[in-house]
Amino acid sequence: MNTLFYVSGASSLSAHILLKKSRLPYTVTPVNLDTHTTSLGDYHQLNPKNYIPALQTESGDFMTECAVILEYISHQSSLPLMADYATEQYWQQRMWLNYIATELHKNFISPFRKGNWLPNTPESQDLVRSRVFPRLAYIEKALAGQSFLVANQFSAPDAYLFVMTNWCRRLAFSLTDFPNLDRFDQHMRQDPAMQSVLKQEGKPHSSKA
Repeated sequence: MNTLFYVSGASSLSAHILLKKSRLPYTVTPVNLDTHTTSLGDYHQLNPKNYIPALQTESGDFMTECAVILEYISHQSSLPLMADYATEQYWQQRMWLNYIATELHKNFISPFRKGNWLPNTPESQDLVRSRVFPRLAYIEKALAGQSFLVANQFSAPDAYLFVMTNWCRRLAFSLTDFPNLDRFDQHMRQDPAMQSVLKQEGKPHSSKA
């Protein structure tokens, strides 16, 4: 059984969503990144990178990096969460996973933030907004006329993109100028699997470990 190490509301939320939708058997273990502990003890001993998500596979190996974990889960599932390897649709999905990881996810992380969470000072939020909004504008165009990023059907990149729109909500970044992204975000929130995961994780970045 796979075990996901997560922090509520963090990027690990995308893996949690995908595990829920995959119908694979799994468990989740919350991580306290302030103390670097879990119910199993010192998280650093489990994952020397000391961040999330991390996935312990059925073989006992640890897997890190959000985009990689999402692809791994997708290919373990019998559901079409990613296209077959090396198909045109597969490469489109891979491009989106990498774009979100490098151009959006990392730009939400301000060097001026306090603590290990989203930017929480006016200066850091302004910096993040200036970096993130041009990337959101690109995705806004890609979502024109469709509900999801690739072939108009839910796939792994959409779970990752939802985390980004969710972070915008939490930072009170208006999506008024991005109606397609706003529609995407609201549509995702209506998904039963999404609602179940959000309810289970609870308050973002709450300490449960």
